[in-house]
Amino acid sequence: MVSGQWPAELNNLAMSEAARPLLDKVVAHVRDHCDPALEEYEKLGANRTERFSYAPGQLEILEGLKTRAKEAGLWNFFLPNAETGEGLSNLDYAYLAVELGKNPLAAESLNCSAPDTGNMEVLERVGTREQKDTWLKPLLNGEIRSAFAMTEPDVASSDARNIGTSAVLENGEWVINGEKYYISGAGDPRCKIMIVMVKTSPEAETFRQQSQILVPMDTPGVEILGPMHVFGQDHAPHGHMHLRFTNVRVPAENILWGEGRGFEISQLRLGPGRIHHCMRSVGAAEKALDMMIARGLSREAFGRKIIDLGKNMETISRARIEIEACRLMVLKAAKAMDVLGNKEARVWVSMIKAMVPEKVCSIIDQAMQVHGATGLSQWTDLPEMYMKQRTLRLADGPDEVHHAVVARAERKAFVASNERRHAAGLKTASEIFEGP
Repeated sequence: MVSGQWPAELNNLAMSEAARPLLDKVVAHVRDHCDPALEEYEKLGANRTERFSYAPGQLEILEGLKTRAKEAGLWNFFLPNAETGEGLSNLDYAYLAVELGKNPLAAESLNCSAPDTGNMEVLERVGTREQKDTWLKPLLNGEIRSAFAMTEPDVASSDARNIGTSAVLENGEWVINGEKYYISGAGDPRCKIMIVMVKTSPEAETFRQQSQILVPMDTPGVEILGPMHVFGQDHAPHGHMHLRFTNVRVPAENILWGEGRGFEISQLRLGPGRIHHCMRSVGAAEKALDMMIARGLSREAFGRKIIDLGKNMETISRARIEIEACRLMVLKAAKAMDVLGNKEARVWVSMIKAMVPEKVCSIIDQAMQVHGATGLSQWTDLPEMYMKQRTLRLADGPDEVHHAVVARAERKAFVASNERRHAAGLKTASEIFEGP
């Protein structure tokens, strides 16, 4: 990439002074409230009779954490520069989100968990007053949950042009038919609304065929066929559900931002809402490294502590180096969105989506190895942590798609540089580097 094409401001990755007190409060909230609550929360849910429900006491724990967060002023950080949120920059939020990745209850306790964050961003940006009153307000208050339904079982959904679920306007209503799968959060009994990607205009130009429509979960014709499993786990009660839409009817005004604007909306949520995962992934990697070191220091084999066996010290070193590299890349992507805007920062977002989950998967895998058989068991959080990171290599778009975005940008920059040098009468890079 031609270094001169990016403003120097992108290299200032310092957190703002105004946000530093919030970071201290988030660290304290996770340490003092979320960490002590997690064991009891998981214990209560372990033997519930209905998988896609909450055991008595679980929601009370969550609501208690949310109340503490609200009282401490820790609420809705994720909306950058918005009146409805804290108004943080993407860069400032990145520092906070890393801490939220260290405990599975932390993000929801601050009302900053997916897929609600992306859905709230969309509603805040493009929703009508009625849509905001009906759905955004209860989401911002943490009263309900939501889902985003795009992926389909019968097409390669990484190319959103393939989406086939249809929506036809009839007598003032959208009639929706099709199937979706891996719809995260749709299993939660608190999930009340979905944003559904549909094809409304099959004869229009390619990127004007899709729309996004609000569909309440209790709409007749919405059928939950069952959970999709990830490495054999159903992730109840949140779930990744297989849904069928059969003549589902919703009012015409449930469309978001107008017919044919589905791709434009996707660009909104593919910015901030999608790099939050990478931010939290850095926190997960930190936790895995801590677990790796603690285990290595607590066990002995062959007369030595495990941490001193083989290349384990080098493994720890490499993990720290990779965590810091990921952290800096995430901060720079967040800064790029603040400085360049979501569209122009797309290449930076794709860089971290391709890099961070893969690196964090590797670090968690190494932590498993140091733990031995226990690292694969229910006695540690490592298997669940690994599953989440491995899932991100598909859920946020396949690695290959993000590498393609970065590679196209590199090629475009290289060709443009050649053209400028040629116009100036200078040797082009192609001429300089070509062989004899």
